[in-house]
Amino acid sequence: MASPPSPASSSPENLILVDYQPSGVAVVTINRPGSLNSLTRPMLVDLARIFKSLDGDPAVGAVVIFGRGRAFCSGIDLTAAEDVFKGDVNDQETDLVIQMERCRKPIIGAVAGFAVTAGFEIALACDIIVAGRDTKFIDTHSKFGIFPSWGLSQKLGRVIGPNRARQASLSCMPITAEMAERWGLVNQVVDNPHVLNTAIEVAESILRNNRDMVLRYKSVINDGLKLDLNNALILEKERAYKYYEGMTKEQFAQMQKFIISGRGAKSASKL
Repeated sequence: MASPPSPASSSPENLILVDYQPSGVAVVTINRPGSLNSLTRPMLVDLARIFKSLDGDPAVGAVVIFGRGRAFCSGIDLTAAEDVFKGDVNDQETDLVIQMERCRKPIIGAVAGFAVTAGFEIALACDIIVAGRDTKFIDTHSKFGIFPSWGLSQKLGRVIGPNRARQASLSCMPITAEMAERWGLVNQVVDNPHVLNTAIEVAESILRNNRDMVLRYKSVINDGLKLDLNNALILEKERAYKYYEGMTKEQFAQMQKFIISGRGAKSASKL
């Protein structure tokens, strides 16, 4: 059963917390509620470092990212904007979204309250999003004269459709949780107090499956989405062939054992 995180490790200023749960879920918490979890350059660097570390940690099977307080993340702290926007744009090691996209583990966004601009982009870098009922996704690039660089201009239209994306980004129109669920931007909407636990439960349900296949499946889905359908199908076929060619007789026997086991039979009966 999911339980709220108690920080097991954190950044020196406790602005980014990481809780490693026994189930294999790591909960990353943006912990600057007094500033609506707005992000400074050191926070961004720390988050990028954390996601790279979690990707390489064999004890971690899935990641939940959460914002403490009234906002998931209200974007970049504009009092430190120059430090962020004039940073080395080619430094992929400290680019949070790039590190999230490179992370092989499933990332579940536990989004409650405001997800504004950079916060919106962090949400879009998640594989699955659980949203609170009062969540609002807002793109303010146009309002403040900030050029998008974390993919919002390209990803949003591919998720909710180009016309809706244009309206949201050019008018800075808030996308409510209800709209986000209807448009396919979020997977599930729950009452705000249940957002984090629900996201952890989703992560734990993923970890009850074959962890190696979970990583491979996420990879082929995400890589295929960058291609047209024909080439994506070719990619799937190639990876499937390579996967099965590499399996031993013992691994096939283990697969059959799982299928005929009680858990496998119960899962199959639901298909």
